[in-house]
Amino acid sequence: MRIVLTTFPDERTARRVGRELLAARLAACLTTLPARSVYWWKGAMEESSECLAVLKTTAKGAPALVRALAAAHPYEVPEIVTLRPEAVSAPYREWLEATVGRTAPTVSPRSRGARAPR
Repeated sequence: MRIVLTTFPDERTARRVGRELLAARLAACLTTLPARSVYWWKGAMEESSECLAVLKTTAKGAPALVRALAAAHPYEVPEIVTLRPEAVSAPYREWLEATVGRTAPTVSPRSRGARAPR
């Protein structure tokens, strides 16, 4: 499993790009969070409201996700950080692997009466 972090100028943009990535089966899940960022840009300290996007994918799918995210991202220098979780629960990993890269998920948490993973 890989977790890909990025920031967008707003939640609407994050959801639009995230849905495109999910529709292409490059990611299994998108989570968005409001964020306030303080950073250096072109020699000046800036501060802005942003949206942190957390995308979950497989190790095999991460390179394609990162390429597509970079191509679709509106920022001149997008933050794209890939993390390797130390541990992932087996049921979540199975759902993730069955979702990414497939035309339809073969494992559905809802079919077992469970809440969808995030």
